Amino acid sequence: MEEFEEDQVIYRVVINHEEQYSIWPVDRELPLGWNAEGKEGTKSECLAHIEEVWTDMRPLSLRKRME
Repeated sequence: MEEFEEDQVIYRVVINHEEQYSIWPVDRELPLGWNAEGKEGTKSECLAHIEEVWTDMRPLSLRKRME
């Protein structure tokens, strides 16, 4: 039954100041340092979105230093 309940959770895609992505349940307050990116949906929908948009896994500060 717990697995079924997990499928019912709606998530939002969140992003931090280093442009790193994660997901967070929409009914919970966002952790400090994270902002809503705009996408909401099931866990699999949100993870698919992250896979599509997060093409460079390096933190923003590292990318800037390497430029």
